[in-house]
This record gives sequence, structure tokens and C-alpha cells, in this order.
Amino acid sequence: MPYELDAVIGPFDLLRKATGQVREAVVAPLHRRLGLLPVTRPLLEELAAPPVRDGAGRRFTLLSPGLAQLVGRWSREAPVAYVEASFFGGDGYQTAAVWRSGGMAWGPAHTWDFSGPRHEWPINAALARLGVGVDGPPPTPYHDLFAEVGLARERENDGWLSAGREAAWAAGYDEWQAARLAERERRARAAAESERHRRLPDVPVPLDGRQVMEVLGLPPGPRGGAAVRHLQDLCIERGPLTPAEGVTALRAWAAEHDER
Repeated sequence: MPYELDAVIGPFDLLRKATGQVREAVVAPLHRRLGLLPVTRPLLEELAAPPVRDGAGRRFTLLSPGLAQLVGRWSREAPVAYVEASFFGGDGYQTAAVWRSGGMAWGPAHTWDFSGPRHEWPINAALARLGVGVDGPPPTPYHDLFAEVGLARERENDGWLSAGREAAWAAGYDEWQAARLAERERRARAAAESERHRRLPDVPVPLDGRQVMEVLGLPPGPRGGAAVRHLQDLCIERGPLTPAEGVTALRAWAAEHDER
């Protein structure tokens, strides 16, 4: 599958603040408190920063002098990177540059050759200069900051634009992150609840589902499944139960869970 990326990467809250009045600007959240601003033609037109073209009129890069000036201005508060990538069928290139304290501090670096250590690839090298991975172990040949911050999540700028719009409700990175963690916890609880109701294969119980519902006075539904699963867990823990023991165990379980 093809992969295309033209973007400014920096602290999420910084990019949000810097582009707050820019109609075409959309900042998508990444990991490590970073944000990604997709660089699109409408954005460049609004910023009056058209892309550089070669003598034949072809686009050379979206990193125009006007955009570089803006990125430099944003970097007075924190390091900011501009990155480009284009891949198809395993072949492609990366370009990256980093600004700090108002000026370009590194790059532009460009390569078509990805046979060397990953931390030397342009985008990974730029991310390292933004502070990604500084608190981790020394890089290995396979350490990929590109994946660590989530740049593999989308494969083109349209995907990043959608991701940014989905996060537009959040006032800042902390609010977005809190909602993300809350949603992850909700899904984990839902998965645990579903697992608790799931009947285990090849574990017999002394009462079938109909008998369980009759004992507990339950209608068909997940609570009946949870009761059957409870009997299965008891059978695994104690060994086979008689029907009478199953009824006793169910009533004790129901009392504990306010079923009857």
C-alpha cells in the first residue's frame, strides 16, 4: 500500500495555539504529547506559502520559504519538525528538518536508502531531536520512533485530517489523552464483562441454561450466562458438582450479586 506524508510535527498544544486562527489547519494528536499538522495545498494557500517548484513547474517540496519562516517562528517555544515521506511497493524516500529557537537547527536530511539503522532515517532522526525517546534505552538498529509516536496509524494526509477533526473537540492534549485513556478502560471493562459471561467450551455443568434461569428466576440474557460461567468456574476449581450442589452454589452467587 502507498504511504504519503507531508506534515509539521511538534508539541500538540503549541501547534494548536499557533494555527488556531487558520481555517485550513487541522492538528492530529500523536503519542508523546506531539501533534501532526498535515501540510495541504489549501493550507499553503491560506498561509500564502506556496510550494517550491523546479524549472519544469513540478512540485519539489512543500517546504517553501514561507512555510519554513512560519515553522521557525513556532519553534521559538519548542522544537518543531517538517517531514515528508512517500512510499509505494517498498520503495520511497523521507525528508526531514528541525527548527529550534527560531531557526533551522538540523537538516534538511533526505534519503532513498533505508538499509542503515532506523534511528538514522530522517524522520526518526528528527523525532529524536524533538525529544522522543530521550528517556528510553539507547537506540537499537530496529528501534523505530516513527512507529512509537504513531505515524504508521494513517497512510495519507486525508487520514490525518480526519484524525485531527475527530480530536478537535479537545481543548488540549491532556483532555484528549484523558478521554482516550477513559475509552481504553471502558473497552477493557466491557471485554472483561463479556469474558465473564462467556461459556467455556468442554466444561460441563450440573444444570443447563434453562434450569439456571428457573432457579434464579432470570429471563434469557447475559446474567444467565454469567451464572452458568460461575458454575463452570466452580467445577474447574472443585471438580464436578451434583445438581443439588449446583442449585446451592447458584443461590449463594445470586445472594452475593443481588439476583434474588
